[in-house]
Amino acid sequence: MLRDLIIAIIAIVAAPIIGGFLTGVDRKITARMQNRYGPPVLQPFYDFFKLVGKQKITVNQTQMVYVLGHLFFAVASIVMLVLKQDLLMLIFILAFSTISLIIGAMSVRSPYSKIGAQREIIQMMAYEPVLLLMVVGIYLTTKSFMIGSIFDHGSPLLYNLPLVFFAFLYVLTIKLRKSPFDFSTSHHGHQELIKGLTTEFSGLQLAIIELTHWYDLVLLLGLITLFFVDPIWVGILIALGSYFLELVIDNISARVTWKWMLKATWIIAIGAAVTNVIWLYIR
Repeated sequence: MLRDLIIAIIAIVAAPIIGGFLTGVDRKITARMQNRYGPPVLQPFYDFFKLVGKQKITVNQTQMVYVLGHLFFAVASIVMLVLKQDLLMLIFILAFSTISLIIGAMSVRSPYSKIGAQREIIQMMAYEPVLLLMVVGIYLTTKSFMIGSIFDHGSPLLYNLPLVFFAFLYVLTIKLRKSPFDFSTSHHGHQELIKGLTTEFSGLQLAIIELTHWYDLVLLLGLITLFFVDPIWVGILIALGSYFLELVIDNISARVTWKWMLKATWIIAIGAAVTNVIWLYIR
C-alpha cells in the first residue's frame, strides 16, 4: 500500500515535468522544421507560471469546476497506468477528462468556444471506438483488462496487435490535436476558430488546461509503451519515436474538414482495429 502511494506521488509530480519538457522539444523541433530558431525548451514552463500569475477573469463561476475536473480525471488516469490497474476503466476516466473540458467550453456564450466544443465531440466520436477496440484486443491477448497482465504476458503485444497499434497511432494525432486533425483547438494558433475550445479560458484556467495536456501526453506515450514492455526501455524509445513522427506529420499536413476526419478514421483506423480483433477471436 505504501509502495503504491509513493509510486503514485512520483508519477503525479514527474508526469507534468516530462510532458512540459516534451512540449518544449515539440516547439523547438517544429520551429527548426519551419526554418526558425524557436523558443527555449523550457518555454512551456515559463508560459505556465506566467499564466498562473495573471489576473483571474472568469466568464462564469462553473468554468473552474470543469477545468479542475479535466485535470483530476487526467491525473487519475496516470495513477491507474503506473499502478497497472484496469485499462478499460482508465479509458473511461480519460474520456471523462475530455468531457469535463467540453462542458466547460459549452458553459459560455462564445460561438467560437461552442463550435470548438462541438468539434471536440466529433473528435471523440472518431478516436474513442479505436481506444475501446484496443482494450478489447489486449483483453483477447492477455485474457485480462489489468495492465499488470500485459507485463506478465511474456511477449510484446505488437506481435498479436499490429493493426490495433497502427490504429492507435492514427488516432494519436487526433488526441494530441495536431494537424491534420487540429480543428477543435490548435496549439499553434493557425486556424479560423482562434483557439476554439479554449477561447474563453484564461490565466489560471488556461494554465490548468495546459498542465492537463502534459499529463495526457505522458499517458498516451505510456499506452504506446504497453505494446513493447519486454524490455520496457524499448517501449520508451518507440514511444518517443512515435511522438517525433507525430511532429513530422503535424508540420507537413494541412488541416482537413471534420467530415473527412470522421470518414477516414472510421474506415482506416477502426477498420484496421476491427480486422485485428476478428483475427484474434477466430484464430
